[in-house]
This record gives sequence, C-alpha cells and structure tokens, in this order.
Amino acid sequence: MSNIGSYEEKYNNFDWKVSATELEYGKDGMYNIAYYCSDRIVEKGLGDKVALIWQGFSGAVRNYTYRDIKIYSNNFAKFLSDLGIVPGDRICIFMDRIPELFISFLGILKMGGITQPLFSAFGEEALFTRLDDAQTKAIITTKKHVGKVRRIREKLPALEKVILVDADQQKLKGDEIAFGMEQAPKVNEFPVFKAEAETPSVLHYTSGTTGKPKGAMHVHSSIIAQYITAKWVLDITTDDICWCTADPGWVTGTSYGIIGPWSAGVTQTVLDAGFNSEKWYGFIQKHKITVWYTAPTAIRLLMKDGVEAVKKYDLSSLRHLISVGEPLNAEAVIWSEEAFDKPFHDSYWQTETGAIVITNYPGMKIKPGSMGKPFPGITATVVDQKTFEPIKTPGTVGLIALKPGWPSMFRTYWNNKSMYDSKFANNLYICGDRASIDADGYFWFVGRDDDVINTGGHLVGPFEIESALLEHDAVAESAAIGKPDQVNMEVVKAFVALKPGYEANADLELSIMNFIRKKLSPLAMPQEIEFVESLPKTRSGKIMRRLLKAKEWGQEIGDVSTLEND
Repeated sequence: MSNIGSYEEKYNNFDWKVSATELEYGKDGMYNIAYYCSDRIVEKGLGDKVALIWQGFSGAVRNYTYRDIKIYSNNFAKFLSDLGIVPGDRICIFMDRIPELFISFLGILKMGGITQPLFSAFGEEALFTRLDDAQTKAIITTKKHVGKVRRIREKLPALEKVILVDADQQKLKGDEIAFGMEQAPKVNEFPVFKAEAETPSVLHYTSGTTGKPKGAMHVHSSIIAQYITAKWVLDITTDDICWCTADPGWVTGTSYGIIGPWSAGVTQTVLDAGFNSEKWYGFIQKHKITVWYTAPTAIRLLMKDGVEAVKKYDLSSLRHLISVGEPLNAEAVIWSEEAFDKPFHDSYWQTETGAIVITNYPGMKIKPGSMGKPFPGITATVVDQKTFEPIKTPGTVGLIALKPGWPSMFRTYWNNKSMYDSKFANNLYICGDRASIDADGYFWFVGRDDDVINTGGHLVGPFEIESALLEHDAVAESAAIGKPDQVNMEVVKAFVALKPGYEANADLELSIMNFIRKKLSPLAMPQEIEFVESLPKTRSGKIMRRLLKAKEWGQEIGDVSTLEND
C-alpha cells in the first residue's frame, strides 16, 4: 500500500495541516527548515541512522549519520555567525556535490541566512549576474572553483567573505578564509535561529525570456509542502534509501535532494560523478537504492544503452521511480517497465512552485505521456491564453494555472516585484507552460509558452546567451532558440550575424561555442551556430525568435505582420 492510499479520497479531503501536524511544525515556536532536517530527527532517537551516503568520482564512499549532519551543520552555523554574517544575509553555495554542499545548506539556515545554491558549472558571467543581483554577502566554495570568484570579486563590493572548505591557509589569497567542516571544533548544540514561517530561506535563480535571471524567493514554511510531497509522491518510508540525481543548484536538488527526505528521516545518497549508465546501475546495486528520482534526459540516455546494460546488475532493490524536469515521453515509461519491471512516474513543478504540483502517484493508473493529476491541496486548471478564464472543454490546450496559497509557492522575485506580479492573472499563478486536461482529469504537457529553452530539464534564458554572444569580438547580432534533440529535448542553437572583416568558418564557430561555455555554462553553450546575414526583426527592432524557432521545428510561421521589410 502506498503512503497516499486513495488519491481521490486524499484530494477531496486534504488540508495542509496534515503535513504540519506530522512534522510538529511550529512546536515551541520553531519554524526553521534546518531544525526539522537534523536536530528533530536526532531528538526522535535516530541520531545514529545514516542520513547521507556520499560516493565520489573515484568510488570512495563516506557515510554521515543524522548526528553528524546536526553537528557539522552547527559547525557551519557558528562559523558563519562568528564571521559577522547576520540573519537575512545571502550566502552562496558554489561547489560540486560534495558533503559540504548539503551540510552547509542547513548550516546557513540554522544561523538565519538565506541560502543561494548555484551550479558549480556556471562561468564567471553567470556567477557574477546572480551574486550581484542578490548582493550576496559570502560565498562557500572550493579550490576547484574559487578562480571564477577571484576574477569577478572586485566587481562585487557586497561580497565580503570568500570561504574555501578544502584549502589550508597557504593556498588562500588576500582575505579568503579556510574552513574545514570536520576539522572544526564540534558544536554539539547551536541555538537555531527562530525563523518565522514566512522568513526567507532559499533563493533559487531561474532563467526567463528577457532580462537577467530572476531570484525566486522561498520561505521556511515551504517544508510543509516538500515533506508531504516527498512522502506521497516519492512514497518514501522510514527504511528507504533515496537517490535524487539533481544538483542542488536546481530546485529539485534542494527540495528533494535535501529538505523532503531529511525532514522525513530517511537515508539519502549522492553520486558526485558525471553520467555513465554502468556507474549509475552499479551505484544503485551497491547501495540498494529503493527510491530513484531523476530526469527524462538521463532516462533517454539509459535507453540508448539498452535493457542489456540493465541486466548486468541486480537492481531488485528499486521500489519506486519518478522523473522531473521536462515531459516524460510515453516510450520512456514503457521502456522502464521492461527494464526495471516498474514505470517511471512523471512529476511536474517549477522553481517557483517549490514542490511538486501535478504528478503521477504510486498505485494510480498511469497514462504514459501524461503529467498526471494535481497534488492534494493544489487547485490546477488550464486557462485561455487571452482571457485567463478556465477552459472547460477536455483536450483543449491552454496555460497551466494554479490557485495561489500552497506553502512552497515562491513569495517574490528578488528585487523584482513587477516581474513577480506579472506571473498572476485572474487571481491565478500562470505557470508559462501549455497543456490540456483530458476527460479523466489527467494533464498533458504541450510546451513552453515563451522562448525559454529546456535543455536536459534545465531552463536556459535566450537573453543571457544572446547578451554573452554579443561580447564576442566577431558577433554583431545574435539570437538563441531551442532546437529539437532526441536526448535533451532541446539544445541551444544560435543564429549569428558577423561584424565586417570576419568570415564564417568552423574555427570561428568553435571559438564562439567555447566563449559561451566559459562565460555562462556548458548547458548554455550552443550546440550549433548558423551564420546569417541578418536576423528577422519586428518594426520596433525586436528579434523574432518565434520565426526562427518555427522554421527549426517545422511549424507554421504564423503572423508576420510586424516583420520589418528588408
């Protein structure tokens, strides 16, 4: 029997108090996420239970109990407080998936800071944009990545502290600080900051169509949604060993790679290595993983290696499989039933929603290719793209819209309330994705309603890519779109008009690709560059990405009345 039991019964009779009561949320005035993910579990007598199994690239394994997590996060909290960092300060985590990443996340929250996780793959410009916008006070990083920080630090006057978790004093420059989580004096007890339910907790940056990336601000009471969705969608139980493959630079990696499972007191695993199907299967076999949460891109890569690769390993421990980040095509669901003898369950949510909002549930009939049904406590519909009125006719495509008020909904975009306000219409949060609802109430994803590129489950904003392209000496004009890709759903394709004196060739294409990779990230790097004489624009000078994308995807071009005449 699954944790959720009867979906219809739970949906029709749900109150978020169910989750808050199980968590004892707010008891003795305690609302801090970090307490519920560490101290509370120890107080329940589970201090010796393994909380984290970490495996590095070389295969080395390190285990951490809940007592370890409590003490080491206390160490971080005291260290940061002693540095003069105060509640409300933004503290960036910028490192690979090492234990310090996960534990410092809690340490920052324990002393009242706002944790700002960023992908370690980000280049200098992507890093600068996000640190500058948040006016980040401190950054926690490693020797491997500190070079990027050093090259932009003088442009970041608010960034007072640069902390390295793996360096000794001799390897530091200037006023950088070394901190060894396990070498520091043990702080057995730390007065956890008495956050309110609405106190800011996590700042996750997400890409938009225009302008700079936006910081989605979440609050401590988001744990109410993250805990119960982990129990009912991931179906985690006390004895489970969970593997969420997402990097905590992405909201999935914090909501379900840290908060959800640890607040439920289960064991989590982390593989700090790149994708390799046999390494992944070996990891599952070695640690007897039971609940596996991953992305459709990874599933499609596994499919390429075939069922034969699966059969080399004993994966009988797997009990429940879930995916997130982009639509899970029907073929992947059917393949997983053949390969693992159980289907992947698609789940849908966003950085802004903070937790799963539409999904397929354990024990519920799966319609391969469908997103599933709304989570209890979530009122979801599709609305007309012009009037924002709910669509009543089954199968009609509209914009996914949610009734505001669930605990993990973002509270604002950092320093950008006008953008936040623009996400709401007709008293609904408009997700920016198109879908339809069938006669049985299942949602079916159609696509983004904007130009944001979904590559491997990660959203990449075209504006940020185009802005970086224009910094290359040879580029006069640029446009970036998503191009169809069998594995990643979309990859970045750039259209580039060159400055006089430059000639289009393979060397220049490679130069531009590497330029973007270094400035932004590997995900933002164009996989193809098409050199053009000019770009299609409206009469007001706005590049018509829609036209370029329609041609690339073989779609109807549509209205071109605003296209300027050459």
